[in-house]
Amino acid sequence: MSGELLLRRYGLTGTIMVLSSEVECTADVTLVNGDRLILKTSSRPEGRDSFRFQVAALAGLEGASGFAAPHIVRTSGGALMFEEEEICGYLQTRLSGLPLHQANATPDVLYRVGRALGRLGLALEPLKLPAMHRPILWHVGCWPRLMELAEHLPAGSVADSVRLAMGDYVERIEPQLCHVTWQVTHNDPSPFNTLLTENGVAFIDFGDGCWGPRIQDLAIAASHVVTDPSLALGGAENLIAGYASVLPLSTLEARLLVGLMKARQSALILINHWRAGLFPAEAAYIKKNVARAERGLAILSALGIEEAEMAVRRAVP
Repeated sequence: MSGELLLRRYGLTGTIMVLSSEVECTADVTLVNGDRLILKTSSRPEGRDSFRFQVAALAGLEGASGFAAPHIVRTSGGALMFEEEEICGYLQTRLSGLPLHQANATPDVLYRVGRALGRLGLALEPLKLPAMHRPILWHVGCWPRLMELAEHLPAGSVADSVRLAMGDYVERIEPQLCHVTWQVTHNDPSPFNTLLTENGVAFIDFGDGCWGPRIQDLAIAASHVVTDPSLALGGAENLIAGYASVLPLSTLEARLLVGLMKARQSALILINHWRAGLFPAEAAYIKKNVARAERGLAILSALGIEEAEMAVRRAVP
């Protein structure tokens, strides 16, 4: 079917290999001239809104500087995506690079990732995109109910840390989010969606993108690089510093950042333990970030609220 769509909608032919993905179908396309593209398709009703957001986001980022992102390949009729009665999809360029989770994440690398993420935030800021308010499980507005999934966690210290972090989010952080800047965000700049390329840092997979607190992208990216228990923020200091050199943190953002990082780690643990049970065949892919989140949450849980804020302030320029 992917081959038929590729020919009918784009006039292209090539070798197609389906890649791992949780919701949409993602295929690696190698054209006869050697160029590589990504074809994304979905037969789910919610896939249409998701794709409308994604293609508009990528189109809106064309010409932006300080980071790289895939480019949309327009259909033969010039559209950003195609929509048929039972399927929709779009075609984009495939970026070549080293995923951050496979890279040697030196302080310099993390600083550059942070700067690129700040530039991405600036480029997304003016965009008002279709379906940016669509329901997304990963949106911060869903987090107060995620503890309903706690039954899927194994008993122990991780479950205890998750309960504390999510409790702090509900009681202290969420009520203050209305006072920080909101805009279109990527909402999943994980090490799997961050590439080190010849043209700088690149971000891929905007499928969870939405309207949210701007600082959310920093919280997500930083939460994934908390690995060193000898450092207050586990090694996320340099990524935070790079981001703040482009988008300085407000007083409130600095106060909330670590709590948001812990809540995001907890959300990732809760959602992925639950989803792995629903889709056991994809469990390895679904849980690819869980061990990192559990380790990072254990490190950040040692910080009190004031200690966490001071650690952030020491990290920023």
